[in-house]
Amino acid sequence: MPQLQFPFFPQGMTLINANIGFHRRGDTITCFHGHLPVFHHGVDDLRSFRMSTSQLYINGSAKQSEICRALGIAAINVMRGVKLYREKGIAGFYQEPRRRGAAVLTGPVLVEVQWCLDQGEELAEIATRMHLLPDTLRQAVHAGKLHRPKKIA
Repeated sequence: MPQLQFPFFPQGMTLINANIGFHRRGDTITCFHGHLPVFHHGVDDLRSFRMSTSQLYINGSAKQSEICRALGIAAINVMRGVKLYREKGIAGFYQEPRRRGAAVLTGPVLVEVQWCLDQGEELAEIATRMHLLPDTLRQAVHAGKLHRPKKIA
């Protein structure tokens, strides 16, 4: 018959359940299973935190409600981490998030539009000729990607 491990937790430990707890010392958080450390990450390392809570849930070491109650996080955050863990594994937590690039206003287009603005053309004229939306050009001017030349009175 297997020997059960007694959960001897040091003083100051925050318990997730009867077997799992975590302890903060300085800028480091350590998660323990009984008296054995299983995770160790910095306080500001959100990716490792999400990975460790997801792994606790997937391995069956803790229930979602126990994790949420002990750590003060929303259930949806745990489930998003679990979904990411199941789809992409541990590496999914450390990938850079996908971001969209400039779909319409690429470098050459910005140069051409700026040249037209410097020649004194209006945004609406440029947008019509280049098959762009006038709002796209207005937003680029507002964001500082393009600038209108100052009018000499």
